[in-house]
Amino acid sequence: MKTKTSEYKLLSGLFFRLLPYQVLLLIITSINGIVDTLYASNLIGETAMGAIGLFGPLNHFLYAASVTFVSGSQVLYGRYLARDRSKIHRLFTVTLVISGLLSLLTSLLLTVGVFTGATRLLVNTQPDLDILDQYILGQVIGIPALILGQQLFSFMSLENRQKWTMTASIICFVTNAVCDQIFIVVSNLGTFGLGLATSVSEWVFLLTLAVYYLMGKSEWKFSLRNCGWQDAGQIVKLGYSGALSRFVEMFRCFIVNFLILKYVGSVGISSFAASNSVLALFWPLPYGMMAVVRMLYAISVGEEDRRSIVDVTKILLTRGMLLVVAVDAGLILMAKPLTMLFFHNPSDPVFYYTVMGFRLLPLCMPWSVFSLGFIPYAQAAEKKIIATVLPIFDGVIGVVAFSFILIPHLKMNGLYIANILNGIFCFIIIIIASCLVNKRFPRNIEELLAIPERIGVGSEDRIDISVSSEEEVMDVSRKIQEFCSDRGIDRRRSYFSSLCMEEMAGNIVRHGFSMDNKDHSVDIRVVRKNDDMILRIRDNCGSFDPSVYHDSMKPGENGSNIGIALVYGIAKRVEYQNLLGMNVLTIRL
Repeated sequence: MKTKTSEYKLLSGLFFRLLPYQVLLLIITSINGIVDTLYASNLIGETAMGAIGLFGPLNHFLYAASVTFVSGSQVLYGRYLARDRSKIHRLFTVTLVISGLLSLLTSLLLTVGVFTGATRLLVNTQPDLDILDQYILGQVIGIPALILGQQLFSFMSLENRQKWTMTASIICFVTNAVCDQIFIVVSNLGTFGLGLATSVSEWVFLLTLAVYYLMGKSEWKFSLRNCGWQDAGQIVKLGYSGALSRFVEMFRCFIVNFLILKYVGSVGISSFAASNSVLALFWPLPYGMMAVVRMLYAISVGEEDRRSIVDVTKILLTRGMLLVVAVDAGLILMAKPLTMLFFHNPSDPVFYYTVMGFRLLPLCMPWSVFSLGFIPYAQAAEKKIIATVLPIFDGVIGVVAFSFILIPHLKMNGLYIANILNGIFCFIIIIIASCLVNKRFPRNIEELLAIPERIGVGSEDRIDISVSSEEEVMDVSRKIQEFCSDRGIDRRRSYFSSLCMEEMAGNIVRHGFSMDNKDHSVDIRVVRKNDDMILRIRDNCGSFDPSVYHDSMKPGENGSNIGIALVYGIAKRVEYQNLLGMNVLTIRL
């Protein structure tokens, strides 16, 4: 039990250390949206709120395109870390190139759409069309910065540069707020100024992140000469499922907007835009969890670490779920005060629809944790069918099907309930997929995930040991030798395996634990796979690369690093990596 608790604790700490930074980026974007809607509703007019709502489908497309590159590159990043770290340079370059080209093409097409009248497909009445066109023209300026900025944010997160990304996010928020005041209040640019303020803030965000790379601080370098064009197809192939729900949400928005206008009217669009603008401040919590588990799943699958995959899922569905439920309860209780931010007449239908939006839509979030967590797992594990079916149902089929049935009778409440039912049915799809693989109802998290056999080894071919004190180090050697003996592993490798792990664990406990006053643990894994013995030791202490000390030793030198020299002398290969702030040392015998 103690071993399991220690491993879980290490990953749980990492999960909640990474989560605030991932959530912050999304929250900053959401706060910008709230600020924009407040300026739109209070200083420009209700038609400006409609323009924001009508631009929603295009926004979904932009984020879907960005998530495709982010999720695809993260899966490849995890693989390359475990197999060939040098390939990450070419992955970094090709990700920026293809995402930049797509963003420029999108900006061009939207601009052409405005001047050719193609935006009439979104709305065909005046003054709504002119206001929407002006808003789009303001937004297109920042689309390249939006997509490229998210790619840099992703790579910097994987390099454990959270403070830098947080600084960029805060600067982005401040810039947007200042520009809204200048462009709307001072310059009276209307919805064009509203979109332009967002664009300027996105460019400032991108440039703030780019400084890190321009100063040469990153391990990864941009080089067109070494661009990994062969990775482009793999990025899209691996990343499309992570963004599929966002892509199809674009079509869902078109259909839902049509149903709202037909059965409710423009007040429905305005109420939905108002409630969504505030909820967008809280949706970053489950979406931030999705971003964190995507990184953890990518690395765990790359390392073929079945236990970590299960532990990450447990953390998401227990501690993560409790956090989401607590946030939802607060939103429901604050429904009326939140509505008063936008509309002030309780007798107005738009007021009632907005209140109900705040009371019902938050109930989608707990159900979304299941699908948002399962999609990146299926993506990393290459479970292609469920990775495709689930986001399509979640993104469009479920909501649209229930909306067609419920909106004509329940108006806006029908749409809100349709979203809740969609989340429930997505959970049912996950259960059905698990039943089909296991041939029975899943009895635990591991059976729910139905981890492919090709990933890692079963519990009979591995041993996991956690160490939190020097006294426990002494027992490491005995446990590993017993494991090897029970599986018929030769005495030479049995002895060297136990010796390597005892030496390295002892070094970490004696030196790493004393570097600060934080709670630390060392997790040891010994795996027998085919004819190889693979030893992995992972800790959450300060960065420590043993190869640096080994390479600095002179031939025949004896000193404080003799243990490290011993390990390097008997191992076939020793690899060190710092993954998301964790030291990971892999030894092959």
